[in-house]
Amino acid sequence: MQLSAGYLWFKALHIAFMVTWFAGLFYLPRLFIYHVEATEDEARTRFGIMERRLFAIMTIGAVLTATFGLTLLWINQSLLGQSWFDVKLILLAGLIIYHLRCWRWIQILKSGHLPGDTKWLRWFNEIPTIFLLGIIILAIVKPF
Repeated sequence: MQLSAGYLWFKALHIAFMVTWFAGLFYLPRLFIYHVEATEDEARTRFGIMERRLFAIMTIGAVLTATFGLTLLWINQSLLGQSWFDVKLILLAGLIIYHLRCWRWIQILKSGHLPGDTKWLRWFNEIPTIFLLGIIILAIVKPF
């Protein structure tokens, strides 16, 4: 199958914006931990501002990742129905749910309902790593 001349450009942009999105997904939960552990109202206010700004940047990254991903899929529709790609789409759905859950945490922390400890947030912080490894392995290795 002959792919569009722009395919590699769209793929490069898809990967670049995926990196932007994941940078936010890796750092935002760490900000949640700092927010909860802060002892001064001024620090909590500052973390809240940082969380909202980072969420906006990573949402732009997510939207552009999806836009270029859909462009790639439109150019190369043969990806549909391949088992590895189907699993990648399932992981992507989970990643979107995680992204939305980050927005929910921003709202919880903004309301002042702080958890008693940060144990759950520390585990929550590791979840994007699982998605990233799974998606990369599927896209590169195509194990099935």
